[in-house]
Amino acid sequence: MIIDKLQYISQAAADGSHLTAIEKVLRNGVQWVQLRIKDQAEEEVLEIAGQAAELCTKYGARLIVNDYPQIALEVDAYGVHLGLDDMPVAEARAILGESTCIGGTANTFEDVLRRVQEGVDYIGLGPYRYTTTKKNLSPILGLTGYETILRQMVEAGITTPVIAIGGIEQHDIELLYSAGVHGIALSGLLTRDNNLNAEFYVNYSR
Repeated sequence: MIIDKLQYISQAAADGSHLTAIEKVLRNGVQWVQLRIKDQAEEEVLEIAGQAAELCTKYGARLIVNDYPQIALEVDAYGVHLGLDDMPVAEARAILGESTCIGGTANTFEDVLRRVQEGVDYIGLGPYRYTTTKKNLSPILGLTGYETILRQMVEAGITTPVIAIGGIEQHDIELLYSAGVHGIALSGLLTRDNNLNAEFYVNYSR
């Protein structure tokens, strides 16, 4: 199962939509896009997911749909990402099959243990710092929180890839990799993309 090291969590661009933001990051070389749409009807999410899937196919990228396993199935997405209060992983697996990627959110080591037991393919661990992207934010981990949880995972022999998420900026990335994360998920940084150069995308997509 391929779990990319640089993941984009979609948000609507200031001058456009989720789709314009997604196409911009795809043009820059991002190979993993998580479509995350809240507070819209499922039919609307399905329509946008279909268009996002077409864009990802065009650029040879992987599409993950946040929250909606059935939509992920309908648009032939690479996988789905589930929050702690979303559909149970086993139920999503029954819908999507064994070959589809399923990621799960975690905030504590206990959450990590739960996710591993559930059989997720990767863990989105966070938030790193405060972010306005997500309502009902879980307790902020900070670098020390990541170091502690990742050390506990090593001691427990857990090898499930961990993706850091939540308010991450460019100067945080090397610190998080040094702590032992597999990769990083970025939203606002890539949506703004005010001064990131091509080298940034090449370096962190590896």
